[in-house]
Amino acid sequence: MNPLLCVLLAAGLAWPALAWPAGLEGQPAPALEAKLLDGNPFRLADAAGKVVLVNYWATWCEPCRAEMPAIDAYYRRHRDEGLAIVAVSMDKPSDEAKVREVMKSFAFPAAFVKDVNARGYGRIWRIPVTFVIDRKGVVRKDGWFVDPGIDEASLDAVVTPLLRAP
Repeated sequence: MNPLLCVLLAAGLAWPALAWPAGLEGQPAPALEAKLLDGNPFRLADAAGKVVLVNYWATWCEPCRAEMPAIDAYYRRHRDEGLAIVAVSMDKPSDEAKVREVMKSFAFPAAFVKDVNARGYGRIWRIPVTFVIDRKGVVRKDGWFVDPGIDEASLDAVVTPLLRAP
């Protein structure tokens, strides 16, 4: 076989491994620390015992904006049951006013990606991406894989059982 063809074939077979982050489902959640828009800190370690939803979004992302009302409605209904949410805006720092305006409509907190340390979640190159972490700190939904977006039915299916679990 042609050596160049072998190299191209090997590179092609390796491409999926290079293109997608390793799956986090069933693994301990990587550390996440953020400075929220209101200036308060958010640390995943401090949310131990809560179910945490980490949502990457941007103001210019239509699918992101479409799912945020469902996330907000779910959060308002379940925050007293031990639900925590942090929305990580992928907007440019120059769009801070726009992000703050959008977030006025929602009860859950947000942070700019520049103010977030969450290296273990992979390089965010598409949005929306959502991770759900159970009360024991284990990732139960890894949004990198077959994530059709979030609506109230998907939140009920994925998050509600975690809220009811000890």
